[in-house]
Amino acid sequence: MWRWVTILMVAAALGGSGVAGPGGAEAQGNGKIAIVDVQRVLARSSAGVAAREQLEREKAVMQREMEGKRQELEKLRDELEKKGSLMTPDARRERQEQFERKRRDAARQMDDFQKELEKKEQALLQRVLQELSGVIERVGKERGYYLVVEKRGASVLYASPDADLTDEVIRAYDQQAPKKSP
Repeated sequence: MWRWVTILMVAAALGGSGVAGPGGAEAQGNGKIAIVDVQRVLARSSAGVAAREQLEREKAVMQREMEGKRQELEKLRDELEKKGSLMTPDARRERQEQFERKRRDAARQMDDFQKELEKKEQALLQRVLQELSGVIERVGKERGYYLVVEKRGASVLYASPDADLTDEVIRAYDQQAPKKSP
């Protein structure tokens, strides 16, 4: 995933203008390089926070539904334990089968919920990253950077704090779409 983000950021920084960038070969020798911590942008930008909050709301709805299923299963299990010995063998077997069916259905539903959440998270992340790449490109060009790399995915071993555009990107991103919500 971060490898894709790094490629996206490099491509955005270069703006499709070729390897030499603006100024030709001369820019290669004295080009400035900057870093952006995309994780921090996602965690602190208004769009990133809104996306995370939306996912949390959806997760809470799913958890409430699963809690209802869990309580229903617990009630059935308690009934089997307390009244099972008083039931006829056929009635007890029927209740056990009902319990097992509901348990399997709940497990399947939990799997479906998990997959749905992952799918929504990927879609939200993809949209935010697409918007973010344009902001990073704009900020990088405005500040005269030859290359902007993602801090974590690029394995940056050292970077001067002056080369970190993350806070500026967050501000620019928030100003670009202050009322947008995911």
